[in-house]
Amino acid sequence: MSDPAPVRLHVDLDGQGPALLLAHGFGGSARNFLPQARALRDRYRVLRWDARGHARSEAPDDPRRYQTDCFVADARQVLDDAGATRAVAGGLSMGAVTALQLALAHPERVRGLLLASFPAGPGSRHGISGIALAFADAIERDGLEAAGRRFVWGPDAGLDERAAALVRQGFLEHPPHGLVHTLRGYVAHFPTPDALAADLRGLGVPTLVVAGAHDAGSRPPSERLAALLPQARHVVVEDAGHVVNLHQPARFNALLAEWIEALPDD
Repeated sequence: MSDPAPVRLHVDLDGQGPALLLAHGFGGSARNFLPQARALRDRYRVLRWDARGHARSEAPDDPRRYQTDCFVADARQVLDDAGATRAVAGGLSMGAVTALQLALAHPERVRGLLLASFPAGPGSRHGISGIALAFADAIERDGLEAAGRRFVWGPDAGLDERAAALVRQGFLEHPPHGLVHTLRGYVAHFPTPDALAADLRGLGVPTLVVAGAHDAGSRPPSERLAALLPQARHVVVEDAGHVVNLHQPARFNALLAEWIEALPDD
């Protein structure tokens, strides 16, 4: 389904220069890339937005408005509204899927591609896609607080007390129905690299694939992406988990800046 009308998106724009588009993961917001915006805004125009159904952006009631092409259309809308013809496009987890789908659908808009913590597909025992439907059911049945405690910041999440409190605060900002529709319409259907193999082999966009060393869910698909993409650089960041840009922000920022600087001139 093509979305019949654009949704209202909360967008943060920092800095001047070549455009850098950053898409957050499920249950996050534009704030998740604030360390990158602060580090890179002297050299780049950093575009961040809250995905539809998340935080400060609109959350349509119609579940059909949470399919892959809707999230890709939002990424294009952010670029268009900023007057950016082309950009380095990237994201983390769900945002990495959005960035990749944008590059596959509109390669002329993407100068370079950052894929951080690319999520495992629905058949994996690791990652959000495999639990998406159960997570959505829990939100509807038990509410956002109880579902979040079970799937996000509870005792099995490996978070200390302060980190769990911060994750909880951010998660409870989202409209429950927006998360439910995102889980069922988008997250539950994340493609595996092999499902996209033919398209990936033909994608002539320089790509940086990043995964945290402790991210058991994202390391295998990241390795496979790097093998399939003809212009990929694959980096594993030590002492980092799934949210690699926040676990090791200094390393992540330096890596991203170095890679962008080495891209061919636009």
